[in-house]
Amino acid sequence: MDVLVAAAVAVPVFVPFATAPEVTPLGVVVNLGTVVPLIWRRRAPFAVAVIIAIFAMGVSLHHRPGQMLQYGALVAIYTLADLGRHRWQRWGYIGALTASIPPGALLIKGNDAGEFMFTLLLPMTAFLLGTLARTGRERSDALMERSVRLEREAAAEAARAAAEERARIARDMHDVLAHAVSIMVVQAEAGPVVVRADPDQAERAFDAIADAGRDAMAQLRRMLGVLKEDQDVGVRAPQPTVDTLPQLIEHVDRTQVHVRLTVEGTRRDLPADADLAAYRIVQEALTNTVKHADAQAAEVRLRWTDDELEITVTDDGRGTDGDATGWRRGGDGLIGIRERAVACGGTAEAGPLPEGGFRVRARLPHASATAVAS
Repeated sequence: MDVLVAAAVAVPVFVPFATAPEVTPLGVVVNLGTVVPLIWRRRAPFAVAVIIAIFAMGVSLHHRPGQMLQYGALVAIYTLADLGRHRWQRWGYIGALTASIPPGALLIKGNDAGEFMFTLLLPMTAFLLGTLARTGRERSDALMERSVRLEREAAAEAARAAAEERARIARDMHDVLAHAVSIMVVQAEAGPVVVRADPDQAERAFDAIADAGRDAMAQLRRMLGVLKEDQDVGVRAPQPTVDTLPQLIEHVDRTQVHVRLTVEGTRRDLPADADLAAYRIVQEALTNTVKHADAQAAEVRLRWTDDELEITVTDDGRGTDGDATGWRRGGDGLIGIRERAVACGGTAEAGPLPEGGFRVRARLPHASATAVAS
């Protein structure tokens, strides 16, 4: 491309050779000096501009033959303004050129006002056009860089959202499986004890095992169904909410732990994530009561206020003297409850009671409080 540009410039430069009254070897050399360096204009724009400026002054002074316009110099100035690597090179060059033109044009060449303005403004115009080209390219590069950065940020955000979704599904599956398996194990252990002494109680235990298994399978199908693209209506069934807590408590109540549900205040609308979180918090708390507390009774209290839903789950079990790997020693259950509450803008705490037993308390803001805050 640079060779073609040099060849194009050479045409008007050497046309005067055909009509010039005098052609000298020096005239050929200085005219060639304004053309040949253009081959390297993009690799060394400043050096090429300086070299061509020197030869251009030789053409103006020797003038055998001269040039109607300094074509090579104009291309070099444009290239320097567009591709010059350093600011001082670009502005230093045009400043020196602007300072040297008036003495040469007025004193040496004897230009009139029109010729002087033409000689002064033409290289400045070439420099301006090169600067505009440079600015447009830099703007385009900045937009491209921003587009790439936004694309990377979008990919990172998608990866983060996917990781959060996987973590949420993992927590849900942990809650469902831990709850169902705990009830099954407790009832299965109690079955052989009462099968002869109390057949009715044994039958209820087996029914509880079956119900827990069916409920776990249904919830797992719902959760795993969100990972499939071709979901049917059954898979899209709604997730459990505060309104389904009575069924959960009924399942747990069939074990050796008697559970009571108490509701205070007027039912409010919870955000979807908080509604599911409320159910999972109670489920996890009751699951660990069954597994680790050796409790006889538990109470689930829902207290609706103007700002939040307060969930309290207490039992009469062993407090913190449970299994060292269990939830009562800060295992995954308590961490999961805290994460669910915090993710909904709430809080959660757990600890032993002074009179014995254990308490889990969570506070979740409801929809009306969230709307007021926003």
